[in-house]
Amino acid sequence: MTTGAPTNEIELDALLSAPDERTITALSSLSGDVLILGAGGKMGPTLARMARRAITDPSRRVIAVSRFTDPAAASALQATGVETIRADLADPNAVTALPDAPNVLWMAGQKFGSTGDPVGTWTQNVVASALAAQRFTGSRIVCFSTGNVYGRQAVARGGAREQDALVPDGEYAASCIGRERVFESTARRTHTPLLLYRLFYACDLRYGVVADIAHKVLHGVPVSLDTAYVNVIWQGDANRLALRALSLATVPTAGESVALNVTGTVVAVRDIAERVGAIAGVSPVFAGTPRDDALIANTDRLTERLPYTALPLDTLCEWAVRWIRCDGRMLNKPTKFEVRDGRY
Repeated sequence: MTTGAPTNEIELDALLSAPDERTITALSSLSGDVLILGAGGKMGPTLARMARRAITDPSRRVIAVSRFTDPAAASALQATGVETIRADLADPNAVTALPDAPNVLWMAGQKFGSTGDPVGTWTQNVVASALAAQRFTGSRIVCFSTGNVYGRQAVARGGAREQDALVPDGEYAASCIGRERVFESTARRTHTPLLLYRLFYACDLRYGVVADIAHKVLHGVPVSLDTAYVNVIWQGDANRLALRALSLATVPTAGESVALNVTGTVVAVRDIAERVGAIAGVSPVFAGTPRDDALIANTDRLTERLPYTALPLDTLCEWAVRWIRCDGRMLNKPTKFEVRDGRY
């Protein structure tokens, strides 16, 4: 196994929240507090910890806002110097009461279970977004979004580009376009700097495309090839890029995209499974027939604007095998990258 592979959640979270020099420099170039809205999800806690580790000025606050249904999650953040606020971001009164901050990251939203709860999906992804967009006019905002807004792309084309038309595939994707539209509409009207952070498949060891595939390979479950290609990115890399992206936020203008695709290069699902199998000493089992389209992104703009050195895919696969074989905790939240009907 690769040296430095995390063996427990303390080590894993430390890796996921470790800033690099570019992140430290980017946050040092900005002034004021950092407010992370919807910080209680899969990615928010380590992003908040990273911001706190990267900002050396103790007078600058890092504030994480979430419903924090698990009090231990809030306590763990507080122990690292991150302030926490419990709030329902779909409640107008709660949003109004939040502190001002010049640097805002919007991470709130609903994906899993969206098919069974369309009202909740639109409430969290659009209504709450409209409240936050209006509340934090004038702040620098990075709004987390998703590659689902594009719909599937022909693999031969090399992935969706930021200026492409958005074609929702299902209600979840439509609500995510709604989230983007309300943020951009408010930003245009109020001259608020904004960046739409279209993240494709961030990978922790407790969840993510690589974890999903590795779990199937190690347990002899067939890996579907119907969706034959994906983009993947290590969550630590995605955290660093999100914080650096604050410095790229600009006031939207007609005809200019304020979106940024954030992910790794396109990789074949078969390739991931075979890498895992080679590491683990098992033969993957496959099912399905590869299609000629997939939810994939072109990352040329990311490479130009936020160059970074990605965690190698082989390393991520090695870590995933070790994590699963050592009975590391899994979140049991499949990415559903194989889904082709928009129902998540």
